[in-house]
Amino acid sequence: QVQLVESGGGLVQTGGSLLLSCATSGRTFSTNAMGWFRQAPGKEREFVVAISWTKQTNYADSVKGRFTISRDNAKNTVYLQMNGLKPEDTAVYYCAARRVSVLASHSYEYDYWGQGTQVTVSS
Repeated sequence: QVQLVESGGGLVQTGGSLLLSCATSGRTFSTNAMGWFRQAPGKEREFVVAISWTKQTNYADSVKGRFTISRDNAKNTVYLQMNGLKPEDTAVYYCAARRVSVLASHSYEYDYWGQGTQVTVSS
């Protein structure tokens, strides 16, 4: 079993930055593929970015060039640096983990989820 706990959300103005963290526990972390998803009110959960255990990454087009995912296997933590935030980035952001090491971009491919952290970008 894997437990995921997100932190770092908050309220920021357009153009601002936030750093989200996802601390994991419960089993070996370094070989899991990890991802970030987000869900805005009234919308479906959408893929943001994923990272494999070899640190390959895959970004949604909407965040390319603005968001950066990274992982520290020694600390069992995944990070999401968000720069150039826009009002349309407002959502609850979820960290997710797979049992396998391969990248994935669909929520059904992930086995474990955090509780989410709210990100609000004011215009």
